[in-house]
Amino acid sequence: MTYTYTTQQQLRAAFWELHKAMDLQARADGVRSAGQNAQHVDTRMAWCDWIDSLQRSGQISEALAQRATL
Repeated sequence: MTYTYTTQQQLRAAFWELHKAMDLQARADGVRSAGQNAQHVDTRMAWCDWIDSLQRSGQISEALAQRATL
């Protein structure tokens, strides 16, 4: 199986690119690089849903899905 993303860095970059409004809000609030638990709940939920969908579609491995953090 070929994976689209193989690193957490690639996942984070793609997530923020796809969720520009959340990125702008996180930057404005100063939590963009503060870690996953500092993010707004909507952002964390979007991240988890997105990671789950990537894993289910085979775009990331299950191992990467399990260790990926925003």
